[in-house]
Amino acid sequence: MAQALTDSNFAEIVEQGSLPVLVDFWATWCGPCRMLSPVVDKLAEKYEGKMNVVKCNVDDSVDIPMKFGIRNIPTLLFFKNGELVDRLVGAVPQAEIEKKIEAII
Repeated sequence: MAQALTDSNFAEIVEQGSLPVLVDFWATWCGPCRMLSPVVDKLAEKYEGKMNVVKCNVDDSVDIPMKFGIRNIPTLLFFKNGELVDRLVGAVPQAEIEKKIEAII
């Protein structure tokens, strides 16, 4: 299962982490987010040790979504070496997400 990302642990996980990071921006009231959630959890298991897969609830953490201009959810951001390298918006198929992951790791 994907780890929770918050305003307080963002630097530690994304900016200082040794692995690339996939961040899923979501909210409990978002239907497409709930559809994508099991896919993100599967990816967290599949890429364990190769990529950190984390979830950021936009209702609980407002600084991170503001910093990266998150206007629609679900949004997936891909980071490598602490830098934003790619993004996907919407409930996209698992294969499309994996294609982005494979290009980064």
